[in-house]
Amino acid sequence: MPVHIMEGYLPLAHAVAWTVASAPFVVVGARKVARISEVNPGAKLLLATSGAFAFVLSALKLPSVTGSCSHPTGVGLGSMLFGPPVMALLGTIVLLFQALLLAHGGLTTLGANVFSMAIVGPWVSWAAFQLVRRGGGSLAIAVFLGAALGDLATYGMTSLQLALAFPDPIGGFGAALVKFLSIFVFTQAPLAVIEGMVTVVMVNLIVQYGHDDLIGLPFSAGDAS
Repeated sequence: MPVHIMEGYLPLAHAVAWTVASAPFVVVGARKVARISEVNPGAKLLLATSGAFAFVLSALKLPSVTGSCSHPTGVGLGSMLFGPPVMALLGTIVLLFQALLLAHGGLTTLGANVFSMAIVGPWVSWAAFQLVRRGGGSLAIAVFLGAALGDLATYGMTSLQLALAFPDPIGGFGAALVKFLSIFVFTQAPLAVIEGMVTVVMVNLIVQYGHDDLIGLPFSAGDAS
């Protein structure tokens, strides 16, 4: 989901567990960003662009179910340009600012939201992008699928988080998971398609006007040359 779980919605034990699970990824992401900035100073603008893109898209929320909302994530762009570790840090910054400035998500649920949107989503985006490109698929298709599938993976992870926290009284975890997935899919599927198309446009602009800044990045292997 392109979903932010709202402040105080998760049980304390779950909130703490997701924070602990997310922390190592964020630390690695911070080191990766520092290294990229040192080795390739020209990439700083693209890093800022990736963060801003995620901030704007993920702030466009639609009510979906009690305690949550559906929205694009915007994390696919940075994942495909720099690799998923970078988005763990950028996504955390995005989610923190949204919690503080927009009351979108929350501080107690930050770890859970980071895990779904800034870790799982980016890794799926990157994997889908790489698989399509290495399989000979076009750049546009690879970017579209990377962004769209990363969006859907975030939604799936958030559904799992909510099902773990609030199992169905009768059917348990499995029934709760099906319930959350079925509720979110009606808003998230079209949003994933839209996010895929918007990300393709964004990548085309970057390739056209920021070609030199892409040199040396994971994305540049055969895509920006």
